[in-house]
Amino acid sequence: MDTITSLMSPEVFFLCLAVAAFAGVIKGMVGFAMPMILVSGLGSIVGPELALAGLILPTVMTNGWQALRQGPAAAWESVKRFRVFLLIGFVMLMTSAQLVRVMPEELMLLLIGVPITIFALTQLMGKALVLPSASLKVEAGIGAFAGFVGGFSGVWGPPTVAYLTALNTPKAEQMRVQGVIYGLGAVALVAAHVASGVFNRETAQFSAALLIPAGIGMFIGLKVQDRVDQATFRKATLAVLFIAGLNLVRRAVM
Repeated sequence: MDTITSLMSPEVFFLCLAVAAFAGVIKGMVGFAMPMILVSGLGSIVGPELALAGLILPTVMTNGWQALRQGPAAAWESVKRFRVFLLIGFVMLMTSAQLVRVMPEELMLLLIGVPITIFALTQLMGKALVLPSASLKVEAGIGAFAGFVGGFSGVWGPPTVAYLTALNTPKAEQMRVQGVIYGLGAVALVAAHVASGVFNRETAQFSAALLIPAGIGMFIGLKVQDRVDQATFRKATLAVLFIAGLNLVRRAVM
């Protein structure tokens, strides 16, 4: 706690805990957006590097929970099905994480925010983009893009969930696949930012302090998600995706 209070005031710390709890609720409901909410919410009250470090452990924990909710066997099937996405995304994430201190963030946020916003809006308006089956080229391309942006900004959910939504993935499977993809990505993010220096002894304590509120929020969100049907889940996912896209654009231009 002494280390945390040396990084911020008690009032700011409690605001950070509230942001983590809210991020957990949304994560439990739709399966993604925790890094986006944390990096955006925390980034508005603490420095960007501390916000990025703070999201790491809650992201690892909640995604492991989400991935293993139907058991290890189901999670392993998801790994095999999306192995191309995972492998290429991992390589790109490890590469781009080293650029976090030297490359401007605004351009990357704009490049991801604009197409994600357009995709979600058109889907909500009924102009569905549906991929009949997974294409290895499309999967590799989206995996590369998601990994590159994820290593750089800590946010890799929107392109991933847009891809899964376009595949019309069933609710339970989409939640599990997102947990597997984001969980493995989060583990890679730990390694990448240990190497970059963003995740160190001091910032790791701050990240660990966010685990409990994030977990409580996740529990609440999962209870809500269990009660909704596929159509409602899809609309909720697209609504959060639309807000996520707008927020990324806002961060890029402001």
